[in-house]
Amino acid sequence: MSQRQSDPREHNRAGALERLAGGIDPVVAGALSDALEGRDITVEQGLALFNASGMEVNATVMAADELRRRASGDLVTYVVNRNINFTNVCVKQCGFCAFSRDHRQEEGYFLPLKEVLRRAKEAWDLGATEVCVQAGLPPQMEGDLYVRLCEAIKSHLPNVHIHGFSPEEVLYGAIRSKGTVRDYLKALKDAGVGSLPGTSAEILDQELRDRISPGRIPVDRWVEVITTAHDLGIPTTSTIMYGHVETNEHKARHIALIRDIQKSTGGITEFVPLSFVHAEAPMHFQKNVEGVRGGATGVEVLKMHAVARIMLNNWIPNLQVSWVKEGIRLSQLLLNAGVNDMGGSLINESISTAAGAQHGQLVRPSEFRQTIRDAGRTPAERFTNYRIKQVFDEGDEPLDPLDLVDGNLEERFGSYHRLVKMEGFRFKHPKHRDRAKSQSAT
Repeated sequence: MSQRQSDPREHNRAGALERLAGGIDPVVAGALSDALEGRDITVEQGLALFNASGMEVNATVMAADELRRRASGDLVTYVVNRNINFTNVCVKQCGFCAFSRDHRQEEGYFLPLKEVLRRAKEAWDLGATEVCVQAGLPPQMEGDLYVRLCEAIKSHLPNVHIHGFSPEEVLYGAIRSKGTVRDYLKALKDAGVGSLPGTSAEILDQELRDRISPGRIPVDRWVEVITTAHDLGIPTTSTIMYGHVETNEHKARHIALIRDIQKSTGGITEFVPLSFVHAEAPMHFQKNVEGVRGGATGVEVLKMHAVARIMLNNWIPNLQVSWVKEGIRLSQLLLNAGVNDMGGSLINESISTAAGAQHGQLVRPSEFRQTIRDAGRTPAERFTNYRIKQVFDEGDEPLDPLDLVDGNLEERFGSYHRLVKMEGFRFKHPKHRDRAKSQSAT
């Protein structure tokens, strides 16, 4: 492994890695050496890192931390944002999803435009620079629904960044509008979408997807949406969901595919590992998918973040931890395993909460900053595109508006469990609405 000479601390780190490498599996040591020399490691080498144990895991984590330091220094970022999951009604029934409801179920909701705008405006007034708009796929959806939502948000809040619509949603919108994915993405961009979340990826292996979510967007269509967005100048994030039925090889190949896309387009801003929340997931409690595990172990979470940093470092500099999945304490520890971004404040979190996640729906900016400082790093607020808004290196910053919100946060911002019980936002199927309109007209 190479030793950089510019800083004594770098020499010490390299020396520690050298000593560790002497006592671990030669394949793992070779993979870490290649990565630290600036070379992309292969799928086979990534698989060896995922299979690592004992001191090999320690060496992998140390290498990931060193690569993180070279890529982003000691700055750890976060964004102030709000999730707006405007409906949980969905035509698909994915085995891992506890958020969605069939349109016949009582707990199906649909936020009217007025409520979407109210939530976006409230977030902006509290210092948010981004709204993340994702939802279920409602039946008989009007093809231009997503476009109209964006136009309305932008007309009221022209400077807010809309991070909206997964590849699954983009494909559904294109199908419902009877157009192409490219044309639909152009319409979304014109309406104000600034970036897409690279969710609905799960594991990018078609055979596995057919097991856990039959009918989910196919791998080739997911890649089509992501690469077309990049071609049109719309950046995206990228994700993986793990801890269910996948193998280590699935994970290594998934990350390699994300890397290949980035090599080709350069449009991915970050990679976000998402560990499977199993408690309320249908395929777990209904046991209708063979071999489903109860989520990733702590060591698996550690290795996922470290290996992702090692495989992607040359191409995607930002590795985000999901505090919703892992909690703040484990997220803080993962700052030593390659992570350089803590994600967003969210304000509302519905999808993981519905699945049984226990880590809340809001992290205040001051909590992000304290967590980052306690890990020995420097906090910085960013915009969605990772442009830095403010670095907090003095420790005496004033509190953000979101820090000053007191009282019952669930009363103030709502929650998924309250929302599904609110009669005023109950989903009404389009054919029922049309029937009611015709009856009132007569």
